[in-house]
Amino acid sequence: MKIASWNVNSLKVRLPQVLAWLEEAQPDVLGIQETKLTDENFPRRAFEDAGWHVVFSGQKTYNGVALVARTQPTEVIRDIPGLDDPQRRILGATVNGVRIYNLYVPNGSEVGSEKYAYKLDWLEKMTAHLADERTRHERLAVVGDFNITPADTDVHDPEALAGEIHCSEPERAALQRLCGVGLTDTFRLFEQPERAFSWWDYRMNAFRRNLGLRIDLVLASDMLRDACESCVIDVAPRRNERPSDHAPVIAAFAA
Repeated sequence: MKIASWNVNSLKVRLPQVLAWLEEAQPDVLGIQETKLTDENFPRRAFEDAGWHVVFSGQKTYNGVALVARTQPTEVIRDIPGLDDPQRRILGATVNGVRIYNLYVPNGSEVGSEKYAYKLDWLEKMTAHLADERTRHERLAVVGDFNITPADTDVHDPEALAGEIHCSEPERAALQRLCGVGLTDTFRLFEQPERAFSWWDYRMNAFRRNLGLRIDLVLASDMLRDACESCVIDVAPRRNERPSDHAPVIAAFAA
């Protein structure tokens, strides 16, 4: 089973790229973030005509998440207990016996801001929900744009960005608590190239210079972790004309 995650930064703009990538990569499930579409404008028909099932939760201009799968997702949720939030950032479903959550974690804007406090509170509530889900699902995967670098090795210039948004200790501690419910960063199960990133700013020729961050993750419960065969970042779509600023991450599992 191949589970992937990709922040497409506007599905309206990048629908052809997403459909082409699905045809080439053939994941079993793809979590998409930043669709930036209301539900009535989501291109369901385009996915279904290409042979995919899709569920989604969107809003105008910002945020929005979707799950694209070979088989019909079931037990779909778009909100979690204790988090009354109009922003569409959470989508959970079961696909082929795997409980999957697709998350678009708040950016946080800057350390110490109201948006930063919202991010940490959001993560706390999401962690509590995943802890409950973990007790009921041995096969649990959590994918998405986490807007947090797990460690300095995931930052192109850790000294310059120390303590800044995406790299601050409270954010990393929050991510560690989330993983502490019984989830593993599958990318770090394997030997990886140095300076492996999943996001590059559009400015300053950041992609060409590989000035990036690794903020897109596929997390897996113990049972899935033990079945994980690979996890890679596919940088090819970042070379497209008018690309997303993120690249897809794909984890493959024997189960």
